Amino acid sequence: MRLKTHTLLALLVGFLGMESAMAIEEPRYDVRMSQAPFELRHYAPVLIAQTIVEGDMDAASNKGFRLIADFIFGNNMAAGSEPSANQGAKMAMTAPVTVEPQSSKIAMTAPVTLEPQLGNDQQWRVYFVMPSQYTLANIPKPKNSAVTLHELPSKYVVVQRYSGFNTVARVQEKTDETLAWAKQQSLKVVGTPQLSRYDPPWTLPMFRRNEIMVEVAAP
Repeated sequence: MRLKTHTLLALLVGFLGMESAMAIEEPRYDVRMSQAPFELRHYAPVLIAQTIVEGDMDAASNKGFRLIADFIFGNNMAAGSEPSANQGAKMAMTAPVTVEPQSSKIAMTAPVTLEPQLGNDQQWRVYFVMPSQYTLANIPKPKNSAVTLHELPSKYVVVQRYSGFNTVARVQEKTDETLAWAKQQSLKVVGTPQLSRYDPPWTLPMFRRNEIMVEVAAP
């Protein structure tokens, strides 16, 4: 396991080194309202690769990242190939990596909170947005059944952007603030809050881009 983890990290470092010469693709969106550090964004439809994992926030994030990175780095097969085909293709890295608790419920009355608190032994959805040139028809398919592909429709999202480390307490604090701002703007929350991270783990805290994202109904 240690060797496998080190190999994956080496691949990631090399891959991001190659990607540094060009901009890493992010999902397309328009800003419809801005009141720093909050924004209301409208996102275009996207294709994602996702996995469902268990554990606390950090453990689940790491496990989910490794599973999907393994798919992106070549543990896949060309669209239309048989599962046994050895036709792995490396795809471009995108940002962000998003994690979403699967067991949480949003309280719709005051105080605005995410329940239960972001703690241990939960189930999480971790996903990457795929490069825009891919569709479900032409994207390589995962060989690992733990990774699945899904199309997400366009949506409105309230976002709070911040830097620094993501402790459980800090993520909960930023989540509460984001939900409270959505309520102040009379926006109806329709999705579970998500944490999106845009930078590799060696990025200095003050340069990290983190975002709490919450889907809302069209204003």
